[in-house]
Amino acid sequence: MNPTLLSQWQFALTSIYHWLFVPLTLGMGWFVAYMQTRYYQTRDETWRKMAKFWGKLLLINFAMGVVTGIVMEFQFGMNWSGYSRYVGDIFGAPLAIEALLAFFMESTFLGVWIFGEGRIPEKVHLASIWLVAIGSNLSAIWILIANGWMQHPVGYVLNEATGRAELVDFFALIGNSKAWTFIWHTLAVGLVTAAFLIISVSAYHLLRKQNVDFFRRSLRIGAWVGLIASIIVFLGGHTMGQLMYEQQPMKLAALEAIWETEQPASFSLLTIGDLSGRREVWSIRIPYLMSFLACNNFDCEVKGVNELQAQYEAQYGPGNYIPLMVVTYWTFRIMMVFGFIMMGVSAWILLAMRREGYENRPGFKWLPWAVAMPYLAGMSGWILTEMGRQPWVVYGLLKVEDAISPNLTVADLWISLIGYTLVYGSLAVIMFRLMKKYALAGPEAAMHESVDVALSPVGADD
Repeated sequence: MNPTLLSQWQFALTSIYHWLFVPLTLGMGWFVAYMQTRYYQTRDETWRKMAKFWGKLLLINFAMGVVTGIVMEFQFGMNWSGYSRYVGDIFGAPLAIEALLAFFMESTFLGVWIFGEGRIPEKVHLASIWLVAIGSNLSAIWILIANGWMQHPVGYVLNEATGRAELVDFFALIGNSKAWTFIWHTLAVGLVTAAFLIISVSAYHLLRKQNVDFFRRSLRIGAWVGLIASIIVFLGGHTMGQLMYEQQPMKLAALEAIWETEQPASFSLLTIGDLSGRREVWSIRIPYLMSFLACNNFDCEVKGVNELQAQYEAQYGPGNYIPLMVVTYWTFRIMMVFGFIMMGVSAWILLAMRREGYENRPGFKWLPWAVAMPYLAGMSGWILTEMGRQPWVVYGLLKVEDAISPNLTVADLWISLIGYTLVYGSLAVIMFRLMKKYALAGPEAAMHESVDVALSPVGADD
């Protein structure tokens, strides 16, 4: 165990834990905003209860996400000062905009929405929850712009005097094709995550015949959004794969276990390699399919990891440029399988709801467990994204070993890693218990504990 490896484990722990909260915040804000809008349009009290109930879960999730996100930013200076010095001129710009604009926007207006009902005009109250949804997604957009630059650096020059990358084209940074593919893929993942939380909680209550109208309405909304957003996620992933073919061919070859260059290239259904991770032993493949997925034609050449390794050694110098293929290969397939299952489950729910007694169908009793699927898929996707970039922190520019803080010791990192694990483990227990408590308690508990004051004259729109 060396400082570089321990720092990687520590950042992986904090980032994956933070990701548990991000997608739900991104997606649930839109649901709550829609429900609040429907209440003001119809004065149907069920819509108001829905906004408060799902908004309570949004609030708990948001609070935990803030805590874990702040810790990640400190690590850039503490563990990764080499990285911060090298790209601070570029990475700092979207990070600062995210913190100063988007984060304060969502957190401020979340407070206005929670405490403003009956105290401010209805249009302002409604606007506040829409601004929460917009702000949280803007926050994600700026973070993904920063990450997109790490995957595909653009709009910079290397200052030979300082040894740093410096930003020369801000519009190239914010228009980065890699970043925008990340953006629409990730925002759709947020909708899927929120949709499946709604599906799971609604199914739990419907199985027990509790608040049937409330949760039937929620289930239908969750299933429609889950289906549409899952398709968007799939299309975003397909586009990302084609960009990967152009910009990160080693990652593409690693996730498909293509050791030797193929033309046309086959798609691996199952591949077993030897212990070296450099040679195929046995596989089941679909001919031509990988060429079509990568290039939209069936005769496209896909370079293998062995040819790319030789190419990178000639370009960047001696070293191992092949990511850990067992990780990239299986995380891609976990992500893909759960994505297809979520599409199927959403469609099945919509078809089942066309008939009476759908709650009694055999598969319905498993829906409360469906909440785990978007999290498993999302975490697998981010592990693939980051592990597939190895050994680079900034693709083609800065390696992991050069990004670490020089004065870190193994003892420092073990202490902080163990500390983070214990604290985050405790937070995970608290988070799970709070979410479970309010999800199972139902809408009446959310109404009882909310700031539920009678509308005053200032709350009425003229």
